[in-house]
Amino acid sequence: MSTPIFSRYLGIDYSGAGTPEQRLAGIRAYRLDADDDLPSEVLPEGCAQRWSRRALAEWLETVLREPVPTLVGIDHALSFPLDYFVEHGLRHDWPAFLDDFQCHWPTDAVGVRVEDVRRGRVGAGAARGGDARWRRLTDRRARGAKSVFHFDVPGSVAKSTHAGLPWVRLLRARLGERLHCWPFDGWTPAPGRSVLVEAYPALYRDDGDCIGLTPDQCDARAVTLWLARADRAGRLDELFTPPLDADARAHAAIEGWIIGVGARRD
Repeated sequence: MSTPIFSRYLGIDYSGAGTPEQRLAGIRAYRLDADDDLPSEVLPEGCAQRWSRRALAEWLETVLREPVPTLVGIDHALSFPLDYFVEHGLRHDWPAFLDDFQCHWPTDAVGVRVEDVRRGRVGAGAARGGDARWRRLTDRRARGAKSVFHFDVPGSVAKSTHAGLPWVRLLRARLGERLHCWPFDGWTPAPGRSVLVEAYPALYRDDGDCIGLTPDQCDARAVTLWLARADRAGRLDELFTPPLDADARAHAAIEGWIIGVGARRD
């Protein structure tokens, strides 16, 4: 058994419904610490039994400020396909993409729903739209993964991605070097840093472990457990550096990559 890189693992099942302040049954967080065998659900402090996106971001900031190397998996995309960058004349620069996106899609603003931007009531979403036919390389290689622009269909990550990206931007700005966003900050994180990765629960879920859980709980738990087991088995170095050729690696450095997706040919 190899020495784990991380001491804590967090799995988050996200939701783009409602406003940033709205408490949602679809947002779930699970945690597994170094001495634990199985994950446990994390609930907000106080009377609230459900997370809002704002409360979750605040909690993550607090947790990731602690000097405990933490691996966080969240189930929404962290970037867009290269077609989007080309269509809108954007530099192939992920931090600049986050700034530009939040400017046009201010889905972290008080009372703003994704639908408000989609329908032109807030922001400038029409100037930064996408095509449901556009998919990232990692989406094409992950069985069943949908486009980040494929709204209003079962299993879609479009709304959660459009709701979640401004919060990723905020956490990155507030945490600085404490947080490594993979793979945008490099394929191999520096020792001792906390790391945020994009997760795809369908890759890791064992439905036999889901008895008594909601689908959202099951997904968050599955992400947490898979990340911990991968680390404890000494597989993270391999997973952090998937065997991609130079062209695919350049794509993924801008589009992002789902942890655990292999490099099979399209």
